[in-house]
Amino acid sequence: MVQAQENLRHKIRRWCDSHKHVVLYDDEKSTLLDVLSAKTVKVRWAEVHGFEEKTHPETEDVYLVVLFENGTQIALVDPGGVAFAPSTVNSGPLENLPPAVCLGDFLTLKQRVDHYLYDHPDDPPPRECVNLIMICIAILDGARAVGFDVGNLEKELEGALDEIEKKKG
Repeated sequence: MVQAQENLRHKIRRWCDSHKHVVLYDDEKSTLLDVLSAKTVKVRWAEVHGFEEKTHPETEDVYLVVLFENGTQIALVDPGGVAFAPSTVNSGPLENLPPAVCLGDFLTLKQRVDHYLYDHPDDPPPRECVNLIMICIAILDGARAVGFDVGNLEKELEGALDEIEKKKG
């Protein structure tokens, strides 16, 4: 098992070294920095069950999938950064929710929500705005499940929900 973990560490280092624009690896702290979101996730080596190397269907670039004993997984992908499965535990089932997301997806969707709320202050938010918020909740729940600290992003999303309530009020 130690040899397998060392092999994975080496592969992660090599992958991150060639994709510094999306993910940085700190070997001393065993953390991955998702560059776009500036969020880190700790790799708990004792909980790693295995890994897979796959080829991205669009870019044909190799990406890594790290499998954990609890069934969660993260993928190092370009484009994207650190990807993970969204969680619908709080949002409920959602249409068009992809099987893998990253915090960059959250940031993009949150910008769309903000556009509806703040660039069109006199208009009621469309139904799509609520759908986007639900997807954002699933992304943040998935991020938390793999170890990201997303407290500040949750506060931003709560602010958007408060704004929708005011507009409906």
